[in-house]
Amino acid sequence: MKKNYLRLNHYISNSGIVSRRKADHLIKLGLIKVNGKIINKIGYKININDNIIYNNYLIKPKKKIYLLLNKPKGIITTTSDDKNRKTVIDILSKKITIKYRIYPVGRLDKQTTGILLLTNDGNITKILTHPKYKIKKGYNVILNKNLNKLDLKKIKNGIYLSEGITKIDKIHYINNSLNEIFIELHIGWNRVIRRIFNFLNYKIIKLDRIFLGKIKNNLKEGKWRFLTKKEIIYLNNLNK
Repeated sequence: MKKNYLRLNHYISNSGIVSRRKADHLIKLGLIKVNGKIINKIGYKININDNIIYNNYLIKPKKKIYLLLNKPKGIITTTSDDKNRKTVIDILSKKITIKYRIYPVGRLDKQTTGILLLTNDGNITKILTHPKYKIKKGYNVILNKNLNKLDLKKIKNGIYLSEGITKIDKIHYINNSLNEIFIELHIGWNRVIRRIFNFLNYKIIKLDRIFLGKIKNNLKEGKWRFLTKKEIIYLNNLNK
C-alpha cells in the first residue's frame, strides 16, 4: 500500500469527529461520501487528497500534536476528574488543550512521576500501549529498605502475578545504593512495578519513569514541551 493511502475510518477519526469504531458505524450506514460517491465498505482505502463528506461537510484531519510532560507526584493521568482533582491536562497550556483534543498515552498512577506523552494521534497511542510492539520503559525506584541480591534475582527471573510471570528486561542497583533501583520492562500491566516490590514486602518511596522507548526525560518536574522532529520521526517509524 502506498504511503499516501489510508483507511477511511482512520481518516475520519483523525478529523476528531468520532472514534475509529464510530467511524465504521457511519460508513456502514452509508453516511460517508468519497468524491461524491457513498461508501459503505469497511476497510475502504482512500487517497489523502480525496474529498470526504459527512453531513454535507468536508472532513479534514486535524494537525497531529505530540507533547512530553514530566508528570509531578499527586497529579491524575486523565483528561478530567469527577472529584475535581488536578489532572495532567491542567498542567498544559489552555491554548493547546482548547484547540486540540489530546489524551495521555497510557497511565502513570497518582504517586508516580516522570515522562508522559500526550497526543491526538490514535495510531501512535495504539503502538505505544499495545503489547505486541514491546515498547520499553525505564524507571528509577527508591525503596523503603535495601533490596537484597536474592530478591533482585527473583525480580530478574520473573515474579508471578495475576496476569502471569513478569518479564523484566533489565534491573540493577543505581550508584551502588541498595535501595535505589533501575528497572526496564515492556509489559504494561496496571501498577506492575509497585506490585512486584509489594509482593516481596518492599514499599516504594519514589517511582520515576525516565524514558519511553527512545524518548528520554529532559524536563524539570511539572514542565512540558513539544516533541522534536527527530522524536516524531522515531514514533512514526515504530510501525514500519
